[in-house]
Amino acid sequence: MLAVHDLSLQFGGRTLFDDVNLKFTPGNCYGIIGANGAGKSTFLKILSSEISPTKGNIEITPGERMAVLKQNHFAFEEETVLNTVILGHSVLVDIMKEKDALYAKEDFSDADGERTAELEGLFSELNGWEAEANAASLLAGLGIKEDLHQKKMKELTGGEKVKVLLSQALFGKPEILLLDEPTNDLDLKAIQWLENFLGDQQDTTVLVVSHDRHFLNKVCTHICDIDFRKIKLYVGNYDFWYKSSQLAQRMLGDQNKKTEEKMKELKEFIQRFSANASKSKQATSRKKLLDKLTLEDIQPSSRKYPFVSFKPDREAGDNLLKVTDLSLTIEGEKILNKVSFTVKKGQKIVFLANSEVKTTALFKVLMGEAKPDSGKVEWGVTTTQSYLPNDNSQYFKDASLDLINWLRQYSKDQTETFLRGFLGRMLFSGEEALKKCNVLSGGEKVRCMLSKMMLSGSNVLVMDNPTNHLDLETITSVNDGLIDFKGTLLFTSHDHEFIQTIANRVISLEDGRDEETTYDNFLGISE
Repeated sequence: MLAVHDLSLQFGGRTLFDDVNLKFTPGNCYGIIGANGAGKSTFLKILSSEISPTKGNIEITPGERMAVLKQNHFAFEEETVLNTVILGHSVLVDIMKEKDALYAKEDFSDADGERTAELEGLFSELNGWEAEANAASLLAGLGIKEDLHQKKMKELTGGEKVKVLLSQALFGKPEILLLDEPTNDLDLKAIQWLENFLGDQQDTTVLVVSHDRHFLNKVCTHICDIDFRKIKLYVGNYDFWYKSSQLAQRMLGDQNKKTEEKMKELKEFIQRFSANASKSKQATSRKKLLDKLTLEDIQPSSRKYPFVSFKPDREAGDNLLKVTDLSLTIEGEKILNKVSFTVKKGQKIVFLANSEVKTTALFKVLMGEAKPDSGKVEWGVTTTQSYLPNDNSQYFKDASLDLINWLRQYSKDQTETFLRGFLGRMLFSGEEALKKCNVLSGGEKVRCMLSKMMLSGSNVLVMDNPTNHLDLETITSVNDGLIDFKGTLLFTSHDHEFIQTIANRVISLEDGRDEETTYDNFLGISE
């Protein structure tokens, strides 16, 4: 069991948390959410004692071990991959070192023999004899092949190091597990393995920070929302938290409804949600908790969501886009090889590839920013395209422009009242609208680019990783806006939930597979 009592943290006069009291229990997975800068990662660092709170204390059941996903990818450069994983269990490692030192002694005494016997017992209790096999199993599950296990960490790629450090955190069945963005740099197969692994840890308390809504929905039994210097605990996964907070907001505004009617609506909402949930162990655990909810347990969220809505000025004709035998070579490497497809009106197509270079290259060719070696791109005469590039830096070079004047370049309505109102809906209100465009954060730049696209009135949107740099609130708004979009969409993304809820066609640039279906069906995933 892990608990915090009267927890407060201040940084230079700014209070991140104040008077937080929470208890985290075994068998549950807690998703930590909050706006950018709210303190999600900082909260995990406090729990792991990497940072000391200004006030309050942390309680851990005596004898329980905490494991943390390390963020320093260069901390174990001279260690072998297998040994790096085992180093995640410091108690076991200390026993192994002491054992080896005793066995190496030339003058081995009776006392040494007694201590060695004691250590052997502890070693056995901690499954020390299976340590290498268990470490290898974790690595294999995350896609690190056996031929890499004896290599040094410095020989691995960045993505491989991430998987090794994740294996390190999972090693040895810790009672408490803290994971900060564990799905970053993981491929789909590794994420699925991690979802299943966490679901099997019935005696572990898991706390996870993630921007991956699909992952949060799969593994979480609870959501911890960091907002307005408080951390509130809610039953359910991310989708349930989001939808129930909207329901609570609607109920709050409906003063004429009786409590009995509201309770009935809540129960019906829970039943609908549970019926759509997967049959995984996490979902079963959540259902039992949800059935006990009362009206007092759901609360409207104070989180702000940008307004994202794409409305085409005119409808496109049937002849929308035809791509024929498109090939492109970059620095001697064949990136695109005879790519062909035809796009129909209203399709929302996700393009998949093992490397972002391929999808980015394709979109640049489609938008006329790169010239192919061969092949043709034919846009219909009734189409109007708007493009969200993976690298948007060229749009923000003019240091003289504030956001109002930056947006004015792309708006038919040039009035400051309209521009300020539009920026306000994208969460640039008041003085925020006077920021210089060259000092914006990555997420702020994407929100500006989305504003530009909304003002374009285009009937075709081309979006290269639109969820990059965005917080959960903006991702959710963009997701909903693209579901409602009546035009045609070509996009790529790493966000499983985003793809599954938007795409009605999937094209793989790796093997040429092209299917009008959902993402999960394309992958062969079933609940």
